Amino acid sequence: MPDSMSKQLEADIECEGLLECFYGLKQLDKECYRALVTADDPLTVDGVADAVDRERSTAYRAVQRLLESGFIEKEQVNYDQGGYYHVYSSADSDEIATNMQRMLNDWYAEMGQLIGEFERKYDRESTDDARSAMSR
Repeated sequence: MPDSMSKQLEADIECEGLLECFYGLKQLDKECYRALVTADDPLTVDGVADAVDRERSTAYRAVQRLLESGFIEKEQVNYDQGGYYHVYSSADSDEIATNMQRMLNDWYAEMGQLIGEFERKYDRESTDDARSAMSR
């Protein structure tokens, strides 16, 4: 079970913690993202694996999670003689931040609705009125 909201607010969170909080990304995902952000050119999965010192299949899974979360982009590079391979690069950080802000706003609105529902459901006057109606 996740920590309570009050415990999360007491914790020291760094900006990379947003990746875990918003998207459930793991430590390896964050390492792969950092490798792609700091790379001079787009990387293949093998390049990412080398940068984080992991097996190709492990890096591939992390790259897929980053791709699904919108943190990175995939580009196909074609060979002259036929065939292709993919390279990955970080997505625009402003766009990622805008998406996180949108998610936070949606979450805030939903929590506000749930708090209102809580107030209506557990309001003492409403509860007393319901009890008196049941006893009649």
